[in-house]
Amino acid sequence: MKYRILSTLLVLSSFTATANNSADIAKKLQNPVADMISVPVQFNYDPNIGLDEQGERWLTNVQPVVPYDLNDDWNLISRTIIPIVSQDFGSFREDGIGDIVQSFFFSPKQQTDSGWIWGAGPVLMFPSASEPMFGSDNWGIGPTAVLLKQSDGWTFGALANHIWGFGADKDQGQTDVNATFIQPFIGYTWPSATSVFLNSETTIDWENDVESVPINLVASQVITIGDNVFSLGAGLHYWAKGPENGPDGMGARIMITWLIPQ
Repeated sequence: MKYRILSTLLVLSSFTATANNSADIAKKLQNPVADMISVPVQFNYDPNIGLDEQGERWLTNVQPVVPYDLNDDWNLISRTIIPIVSQDFGSFREDGIGDIVQSFFFSPKQQTDSGWIWGAGPVLMFPSASEPMFGSDNWGIGPTAVLLKQSDGWTFGALANHIWGFGADKDQGQTDVNATFIQPFIGYTWPSATSVFLNSETTIDWENDVESVPINLVASQVITIGDNVFSLGAGLHYWAKGPENGPDGMGARIMITWLIPQ
């Protein structure tokens, strides 16, 4: 009997440890500068594209995150966004990739005394768009920064960058890039490793005087399959503001993140 009780206690202890570890991973996923290798793949669907609002867009963002241990005090976090776009306007369809955005955050390993986490560094944009409508055909560079705090299951903060373009051929009708991106966010993670996250992804195109404001609400769950750990998420986004021929109204988002052990 005592062996059966001991065996049960060991199983419960293992389950609790796994649950706690999953909850810690879920919290780290809410931190853009966490010391953790991950490969998030974000699928977005938006209706009402085009001047007649009859088009549809499927946007897949592949966003690998790789931390580098610089020394005892600092990490360098590499965050890449590779957009894969498919747009269907009924009479024609365009498929390809957009401009790749690469961010580097220098982030201290220790939080501030008040518990704030931060990172800052350069952001680069590469003219990788396969179709003119998917990018600017400009190189770009600028600063990026993130500031957040995590306490009692809550995560809140903001990430921002600004990109100035260079290399535009104005004789060919190309325009410069001068854009600000602001992403305030707030989320909560339960001990069960379930998270709910709310953010906006505001882009201000100063060159063309256009503002895009999608608001996203996503729920996610960390799961383990064999030796692999994943986060699965789904939710909605609402376009509070956008360009004249851009998405309008409600869209959907699905996220799959693969956590790679270091």
